Amino acid sequence: MSDQSVGRPARRTQAEPRTPRSPQARRRQRDILDIAMDTFAARGYNNASLAEIAERAGLTQAGVLHYFRSKALLLTSVLELRDRTDIEQLGSDRPQGLAFLRHLVDTAHRNAEREGIVRLYAVLSAESVTDDHPAQTYFRDRYTGLRAFVTDALIESCGLPESDRGRAHDAANAVIAVMDGLQVQWLLAPDSVDMAASTDLVITSLLATLAPDRFARSGG
Repeated sequence: MSDQSVGRPARRTQAEPRTPRSPQARRRQRDILDIAMDTFAARGYNNASLAEIAERAGLTQAGVLHYFRSKALLLTSVLELRDRTDIEQLGSDRPQGLAFLRHLVDTAHRNAEREGIVRLYAVLSAESVTDDHPAQTYFRDRYTGLRAFVTDALIESCGLPESDRGRAHDAANAVIAVMDGLQVQWLLAPDSVDMAASTDLVITSLLATLAPDRFARSGG
């Protein structure tokens, strides 16, 4: 999970939302974010309109832009809200090694209880591969960070030498691909997909492949 605050300048720029001063304005800004999250999840970024988001929020388009300056900034603010929610649930310290891999399984289980966030991620991550999409850098950085975390967790769990980092890197890509693919399948047929069980099975199998002496497969 990438930290979006790294390298951000302290002063307010046109690339950042306004900071409301009053409690009422802060609530209004959060309401806009929640409505935008639902709208982007349902329609994607390109098909969602500021007019629809403004109408649902009881504002004019100018009123929404007063808080977020642009539709693209509204999108990145929604994604940052999603990250803050995940960070708060994770706690102050990121787990390491096997604990981090177990956290991935727990995340898959928790995602089955937050359909809106799962849909938002699935829709926008797929849409971000299109030219000039405002979330492309966000998702590229997110995958880079997550890939590094999973790789390190596999190396630590399996006791692999640095020369095996390439194998762990490939395994990390497989874990991420499985988790993302499961989300799409679950959104289409939730009663047919157990995201946590499938994630656990894949991680367990990869551990047994990377370190058979530590994680021997049970006999069939």
